[in-house]
Amino acid sequence: MSIHRIVLAALAVFAGMSSMGAQAKKQLTAEQIFGGKPPQFTAPLPRITGWDDDSTYLEVKKKEGDERAKTYRIDARTGEERGVKTEISLDDFKDVLGKEFAAAQFADATADRSVVVYTKDNDLYLFTPESKTLARLTENPAEEKNPTLSPNAAFVAFTRDNDLYAIDLKTKKETRYTTDGSELVYNGWASWVYYEEILGRPSRYRAFWWAPDSRRLAFYRFDDAAVPMFPIYSSVGQHGFLEETRYPKSGDPNPYVRVGVVPVTGGTITWAPFDEKLDQYFGPPYWTPDGKSFLIQWMNRGQDNLKIYAINPTTGRATELYDEKQSSWIDWYESVPFVKTLGGFILSSDKDGWSHLYYHADDGSLRARLTSGRWSVRSVELVDEDDGIVYFTATREASTRTDLYSVRLDGTDLKRLTSGEYTHRVQVSPGGSYAITTYSNVSTPPRMAVIDRLGAIVRQIADSKTGELDAYELATTELIRIPTADGYQLPALLTLPIGMDESKKYPVLISIYGGPNAATVSDGWRFSLNSQWLAREGMIQISVDHRASGHFGKEGVALMHRNLGKWEMHDYIEAVRWLTSKPFVDTSKICITGGSYGGYVTAMALTYGADYFTHGIASSSVIDWRLYDSHYTERYMDTPAENPEGYAFGSVLTHAKNYKGLLRIVHGTMDDNVHMQNSIQLVDTLQNLNRSFEFMLYPGERHGWGPPKSNHTRVETARFIYQHLLEKPFPEELYRNARMGR
Repeated sequence: MSIHRIVLAALAVFAGMSSMGAQAKKQLTAEQIFGGKPPQFTAPLPRITGWDDDSTYLEVKKKEGDERAKTYRIDARTGEERGVKTEISLDDFKDVLGKEFAAAQFADATADRSVVVYTKDNDLYLFTPESKTLARLTENPAEEKNPTLSPNAAFVAFTRDNDLYAIDLKTKKETRYTTDGSELVYNGWASWVYYEEILGRPSRYRAFWWAPDSRRLAFYRFDDAAVPMFPIYSSVGQHGFLEETRYPKSGDPNPYVRVGVVPVTGGTITWAPFDEKLDQYFGPPYWTPDGKSFLIQWMNRGQDNLKIYAINPTTGRATELYDEKQSSWIDWYESVPFVKTLGGFILSSDKDGWSHLYYHADDGSLRARLTSGRWSVRSVELVDEDDGIVYFTATREASTRTDLYSVRLDGTDLKRLTSGEYTHRVQVSPGGSYAITTYSNVSTPPRMAVIDRLGAIVRQIADSKTGELDAYELATTELIRIPTADGYQLPALLTLPIGMDESKKYPVLISIYGGPNAATVSDGWRFSLNSQWLAREGMIQISVDHRASGHFGKEGVALMHRNLGKWEMHDYIEAVRWLTSKPFVDTSKICITGGSYGGYVTAMALTYGADYFTHGIASSSVIDWRLYDSHYTERYMDTPAENPEGYAFGSVLTHAKNYKGLLRIVHGTMDDNVHMQNSIQLVDTLQNLNRSFEFMLYPGERHGWGPPKSNHTRVETARFIYQHLLEKPFPEELYRNARMGR
């Protein structure tokens, strides 16, 4: 039987099961869904925060009689409590901290809270629970940014006015390491494109790193003089104002970068021997465990050649350890697990088309390839050096599921440790003797268990499913595969209406993201009251991943090289063709929604794919890749000068003449990531073509927004769905008063 017929049969059975038992089971009421008091379908799982030792994990819970939650030490094998883990609670020092500090979130602290740094009114304060002292560290009108304790908690480093400093917490002496910080030069503070695309938003712009022995600080120095300024207008106040950011768009000059290392006591900065004026990037860096080398990832502007250099922190000498080239592009190594006692490090490279583990010696030479095959490694969880075993997660069984595996450091004895057709999220003990897995699939709510190093289940910890789940008639989500004409099986999550009648026709809501190597379809539990309501109202809901989403390895992802927009639209159109071949699908109501890259795909769907998609809501969308930042865009597209045809095809504006249906365009006016310029240019083009569309602005909002604007977005999205897809009166009061967080 063909996959097409199998899926059709599954749909028929699924639809039949939805209508059967409708009278035997209870139905969710509007009051339950929108009033925030639905039945308890799942119960919270234990809050396990990590491991105390190789056989004892830590669970936070509040028992009867406890004033607040405590962290309990739990025997992994028996589940018996081994006492409360001694911790310092800042709640016990309200008399010392006072109201302002007691209520404040500290800026940084040691794991045991024995040293705490606060920020108040742009100054730094040190709190020491043992002595119950609160000391002011700085008194300066400028802000101290990203205060970060040294590993030995003897110093705190920070940036001020784009220069790098540290304070000796014992003597309170402040040391200034750089003196040339300015509006264009940043020491230890990231240029925008590095913050967004390389170091990541969790860095909060921090671009300095302590050595493990606390003796040195490494940092990046950025010079933005050549980077074009982009103005973002704010309408606040009588006259408004402009927020100006040095933002390199595709083909623009990038910031110049230098790599420096300085002793914690101050003195001469050692600069790595890179020519800052070269067109290049520096990726996330890593100190070696002994602090003797600072590893730098270097990449050319084309991002198809990555090298790792070991920088001597004393001399600045750079020794090349690794050199990788690919015909498409290379991603940064976001982690480099070190093998401390045996020496060397492990890289997870997709250079052969799939992400696999390679064990390298300290000098960079390859010691062993640890994994291979047409499947992808996700993460290294632990390197057990005593037994020479690496524990890692991968999608070996199915691209939609994650399991835990082990392999020896010589590449032998690969074992799957988790079991069943589930997606597993694991916490491995420090010595590898045990792991806690939280596992689920689309039809099974999360469970939690302890397994041993051989994968045997030692103990079931908890099951989140309650009896209410089987008592109600609920829409069920199915994991399916949609075939393409050229042989791909696209993963999709499909939710059909409750009590579906196949003689009727139903509208479709397609939710996507669509970016390169950014899969959203997985075989894990997901439950949404909003989805349940839409299923009750008669909506078919589906999400689909295309061939370059990561399910088909780098082989699939690399198809997007110089072709953004092509394969996403090809596969989403294939999915719509598959859907509209079903007799119960209303081909006049095919709606697609997405934000950011998903907004781009949505806008392409209503222009390039306008013969298939009829409605769309595009939020915070890239409209033309010439308008997005250099590092992200050129990784996939090269520069506009190198790939004019790819940029032309990938622009929504190129296909705007084909627009039909109804598109809602949504954008925050102060989006510093995907500038509102994108949506404005689409609005301008559609107006000049005399086409009808909707446009919703969120004044002052960035790339995404929270309450109260997010509440407005939710209500207006629902209104759009009711008016144009369900063609029913909009239940205004229900949605405005809704609490649909679960």
